[in-house]
Amino acid sequence: MVIVAAAAATGFAGLVPQVAAGQAFRLAWEWAPGIGATLSFFIDGLSLLFALMITGIGALVALYAGTYLAGHRYYGRFFVYLFAFMLAMLGLVLADNLITLFVFWELTSVTSFLLIGLDHDDPRARRNALQALLVTGSGGLALLAGFLLLGQAGGSLELSQLIERGEQVRADPLYLAILMLVLAGAFTKSAQVPFHFWLPNAMAAPTPVSAYLHSATMVKAGIYLLARLHPTLGSTEVWIWTLTIVGAVTAVLSAVIALRQTDLKLVLAYTTVLALGLLTMFLGSDDRIGIVAAITFLIVHSLYKCALFLVVGNIDHGSGSRDVDTLGGLGRAMPVTAVAGMVAALSMAGFPPLLGFIGKELKYEGALAVASEPVLVAAAAIIANAIMVALAAIVALLPFIGRRKPTPHAPHEAPTAMLLGPALLAALGLVFGLVPPIVGNLLVQPAVTAVLGAPETVKLALWHGINLPLVLSIVTFILGLSILRYHRALRRAVAAACDRIGISGDGGYDRVMDAVAWVAKAQTRVVQPGILRHYLFAVFVVIAVAGGGTLIALGGLAWPEPSVEVPFQAWGIVLLALLGSGLTIVAQTRLAAICGLGTVGASVAMIFLLYGAPDVAMTQLLVEILFIVIIAVVLPKLPRLRDTGVARLGPRPVDALLALGVGAVMSALTLAVLTVPASQHLPEYFASNSVPEAHGRNIVNVILVDFRALDTLGEIVVVGVAAFAAYALIRLRPETGRRR
Repeated sequence: MVIVAAAAATGFAGLVPQVAAGQAFRLAWEWAPGIGATLSFFIDGLSLLFALMITGIGALVALYAGTYLAGHRYYGRFFVYLFAFMLAMLGLVLADNLITLFVFWELTSVTSFLLIGLDHDDPRARRNALQALLVTGSGGLALLAGFLLLGQAGGSLELSQLIERGEQVRADPLYLAILMLVLAGAFTKSAQVPFHFWLPNAMAAPTPVSAYLHSATMVKAGIYLLARLHPTLGSTEVWIWTLTIVGAVTAVLSAVIALRQTDLKLVLAYTTVLALGLLTMFLGSDDRIGIVAAITFLIVHSLYKCALFLVVGNIDHGSGSRDVDTLGGLGRAMPVTAVAGMVAALSMAGFPPLLGFIGKELKYEGALAVASEPVLVAAAAIIANAIMVALAAIVALLPFIGRRKPTPHAPHEAPTAMLLGPALLAALGLVFGLVPPIVGNLLVQPAVTAVLGAPETVKLALWHGINLPLVLSIVTFILGLSILRYHRALRRAVAAACDRIGISGDGGYDRVMDAVAWVAKAQTRVVQPGILRHYLFAVFVVIAVAGGGTLIALGGLAWPEPSVEVPFQAWGIVLLALLGSGLTIVAQTRLAAICGLGTVGASVAMIFLLYGAPDVAMTQLLVEILFIVIIAVVLPKLPRLRDTGVARLGPRPVDALLALGVGAVMSALTLAVLTVPASQHLPEYFASNSVPEAHGRNIVNVILVDFRALDTLGEIVVVGVAAFAAYALIRLRPETGRRR
């Protein structure tokens, strides 16, 4: 997998000069043209940036995992899941068709579920994997509805076309519904408030999964979607305010919650939610610099976050602990890990000369450029970044300095394969900071152009002189170091407040799931008591009330003009059917009632025969005869009702009244249909295509076997399942002569 991912990253890197020059690539194959679904892929600056992160970081994570998970009982399974996850993410960011994108969107949820629950014997892993699947999957359903409405409003399902039709979509009456549905999908995927709880819980996954999940893949899918649809849905008041407020609240809240954590993986998890909140907040901006800040910070976060997760994995591997209170003085035993972690942490904190410093400067510049509420955005950014400074030191400084603390086993440096990833990623953060035009001209500028939908020039620099963003950076460092100085006291205060208020969101999820289970049980007791008669009664009541009520409310009652004369013998058949129905109502035995129903079925067969459908009549008659014969054979072998514990059937007059009501509604509906001129489109289509397309001259058979092949297959499956169920019921006959 390492070789495949590295080769893919190399291939995408080869496209960077062309994409940076303004070129785009598109491939498309017909998939399901009837619904507008095309297997189309599109590479521009934004999708190429994500593809590089997915494959490049994926190769390093796979290399790391090969050693980290050596000897794991699910070692082979892990790499299958990880590779499928990588392919799903690649398909998501490269997809041009909305339906194609949605398919890969859901595949990321499924594959992440498998990765998070890799150790499925652990109840916590199973619970958290299911939580991630339910939250992101429910958002995915909303996203699908939003995509379908977006395709209707924009006149296309191709993103490359929708990008150019932003004004048309924003002017459509469906715009608000589209926006809310799309944001629901993006917010659940990228763990925005109130869906922020699932991402930290995903730490039940092995460390390589966490590193990949948080830095380059699934949680960035929502950010990618917001960036991709910015030209189509962005620049409106509701877009700006929703993303700004939700992103700011998510960033500040997750930063505060992160302060109470002692598990290094959980600290990093909440800082990921913090970063996603900042990205969302800046993608809500209608100013160019806000988008530049978002794209630059996206790269910064991917580099340092993956590096720090791998560093934490090395700490856990080398000392047997991830609890910051039990760690210290590891730098002498793990020098390479310590250096890589400290460099990555400096980028996370935004210290020069790393790329993180440039990203932080741009964030403040972008915050001050927000026309709607610069003070709110800047304040949220300062608070989040200050806490991030303290958290960076907690993760990558405190475990390596000071006095050596006792750990589960003697600390030692990680193997080379586990050092390459964090060292290379930390080094890239330093190189890109020292030579910012590399990343600015080749990656940031094409991505910003794609997000804004218009050519943009981006120039990243390490030094812009003494200005307000620099002053805010200095304030951030001072606040961050102050938080670090008193972080233990702050941790206790935050923990007490979180426990009292319950802002983690996880308890709310449990209460929602408990409420869903309670409603399901209550509903089951009412509508699924296990008595077939109740089910049938409920179905027919709904048909009678809903169908009849709709016909009356909409004025659908009508009496058609007779188009043909009814022959005398037809009245005799009708009378026979009525007699069969009456026999069914008054019968005292099952066999008599079924014979009455058989009489009705035979009458229907004669109606078919009378009006020129002998094949259908023959089928109907054979089915009725066979049914009666089978029932007559089976009935003596069935247990009596009192032997099975089933209560005696209710009064027949109620059943008769319900039957008359349903029959009246269906008759009225049939008569109303006859008043509408029949369309000849389908008959003409079947008549003209039966022979050339299906090679059959019996149109009815052709419809059943060819044009409705899947429907017919479904019916066959239903009949087969019913046969097995009937066999099982017959086998339940109590044995005689056995004492109970």
